[in-house]
Order: sequence, then C-alpha cells, then structure tokens
Amino acid sequence: MSGLDLPPNDEREMLVASLQRLIADNPRPGWRDLVEAIGLAGLTVPEAAGGFGGGAIEVAVAMAELGPALAGADWLPHAAAGMLFARVAPEHGMLGELADGTRRATIVCPASCAAMPEVEVNAVHGHARLVAGAAEADLFLVADSGSIVLLTADQGKIEQRHRIMHDGSVTADLGFASCAAEVLADDAEARGASEWIGDVILAARCAEAVGLMQRMMADSADYMGQRRQFGAPIGSFQALRHRVADMQLAMMKAAALTEIAVLAVDSDGADRGCAVSAACVEVADAVRIVGEGAVQIHGA
Repeated sequence: MSGLDLPPNDEREMLVASLQRLIADNPRPGWRDLVEAIGLAGLTVPEAAGGFGGGAIEVAVAMAELGPALAGADWLPHAAAGMLFARVAPEHGMLGELADGTRRATIVCPASCAAMPEVEVNAVHGHARLVAGAAEADLFLVADSGSIVLLTADQGKIEQRHRIMHDGSVTADLGFASCAAEVLADDAEARGASEWIGDVILAARCAEAVGLMQRMMADSADYMGQRRQFGAPIGSFQALRHRVADMQLAMMKAAALTEIAVLAVDSDGADRGCAVSAACVEVADAVRIVGEGAVQIHGA
C-alpha cells in the first residue's frame, strides 16, 4: 500500500493511489494542490462535518507519500488541528470550513514549534517560534498542558514573521499581544489531548522521514546501476554494497518502530509515549545513516 506496513483498507489504498498520481503529475505539490486535487484538507475532519474521518494511520500513510516530495510540512499542522478539533470540540461550527479548505488551520504545541507562548485562562500572549504551517493559516489552535484555545488570524493582534526553511517550507514566528481566545478544553482534558496530539505529530514526522529515506534508497540504487567507474557499474563494488546494506538495515528498523508508534497512537494505548519516543530516536539515527550514505554514493 505504501512505504509503511500498516493495516490496509480500501480507503487507505485509494488515498495512496491519489497521492501517487498527484505527485507523478506535480513533483512538489503545494497546499492548494492537495486541497483542490484530492481534498486532503478534510482527511482528519469527522464525516459528520464533511471530512473523511481519518486518524493517525491515515495521517502517517499520507505523510509517507508526501515525504519524498517535501510536501507534508505545511499540510500536517492542518491535519493535526482537525484531529484535535474533532476530539475536544466535535460540534464546532468551523470544522466544515476546515474540511473543504475554506479555512486553513495550524496547531501551536511543543511538537510543532520551537517555543510556546503563554496561555492564561482565555488569553494568549508572548511568542511562538518556528511554527509549522503558520505562515498562511487563518486559525491557530494553541495547545499546552493547561488549556486548548482557538484564535483567528484576522483579529489584528497576532504578528506573523515568515521564515523559509532549508526544505523550502515556510514557518512563522508568531507574536500574541494578549489575544482573546475561545477555550475549547482545559485542565485534565486539555493535558491529555495536548499530549496525544503531540504524539500524533511526532509519529507522522517519523512516517514522513521513512518515506523520504525510501526515496533516497531507491535513487541511490538506481544511480549505482548507471554510474560506471574503472569500466564497471559502481554497484558492483563491495564497499558500496556494504554501505547500502547498512543503510537498508537502518531504514528497516526505523520503519518498524514507526509502524509500532503509529498503531500505538491510533489506539491511544498506554505504551503510546514510549513507542513514539523509541521511533523518534531510531528515525533520527537512520536519517543520518541513509542521508550520508546517499550523498557518498552520488559522489559528493
């Protein structure tokens, strides 16, 4: 079905096929392409609100496909916001606008930014740094251990400073001037939901990295069959074969732990946090091994 060995069904297979067709026609699809071509804005929004009702597995499947195209960074915060909305405010009137892409949301939480603002009762102030997906967002869902609140970008008290990342995605530094916010959850409910959505985002990022590593492996294997040195394809050199074996093993371990993490998040099991942490550690190591190996194989 995809680069991850996750439970298949007809909807997930259709999702993969749609993404593969889109990326074949457009190697670097943007937010608007994902929304207008395949309706990906509503993947995690409940069916009752006009979405597809997808969960952590669907998000991971999509991120594994979007990873090689470097197209998941802007979409994931919106998908995560939809999931958190569905959990804490399933009857909220803005869910329909998230589903059809009329409104674009992002989530501000420890897993999606480098620094968090302060949330007090129903107001937000301070700064959030490097918030993924915030550059073009209409709605900001701020989630910390004490509360989950909603703000709109049109209230004139949110300063946005865009930052272009190395992969071409655009994040934003946000400044909140004591902005009034709608409280969606607080206390124990907010703490549990915030920790859960953070694990969803981290597991999805691991899936994205696995998809990217698989692309690097495929491109490296193809290049080794084409590039010739000393009258022979470099794929026949034992040293490079050993290097590829190390890369493959690292990627397979990372994929296996990512699959466990995604399933733990989807079931919201007691081992969710440990599974996600283990996947993050293994993926970080594997990305370095595979990335450095791919650079060496390509002669850099």
